[in-house]
Amino acid sequence: MAWLLVVVAGLLETGFAVCLKLSHGFTRFWPTIAFACFALGSFGLLTLALRKLDVGPAYAVWTGIGAAGTAIYGMVFLGDLVSTLKIVSITFVIVGVIGLQLSGSAH
Repeated sequence: MAWLLVVVAGLLETGFAVCLKLSHGFTRFWPTIAFACFALGSFGLLTLALRKLDVGPAYAVWTGIGAAGTAIYGMVFLGDLVSTLKIVSITFVIVGVIGLQLSGSAH
């Protein structure tokens, strides 16, 4: 259950990163509100998960999901550059996240 919280928190991290861009420096109201909601949800779920998980693997998985998700979202929906190196690198991040998740121990 704790790892599920980390995964959802990582997806919410993707949401807050995208909304941060869309807020244009907090000058657009609704993306700024969405950023705050996604950020609070993400940090809240990560906080709950850290009650049961080691901080290193959990934090790495959280940031990995957020980074990979944000990069993929940017390429698919925001017109970010797509390159073979970027796709390979995102794949490495995802493989690393899976490895860290499998190595993480619950208390």
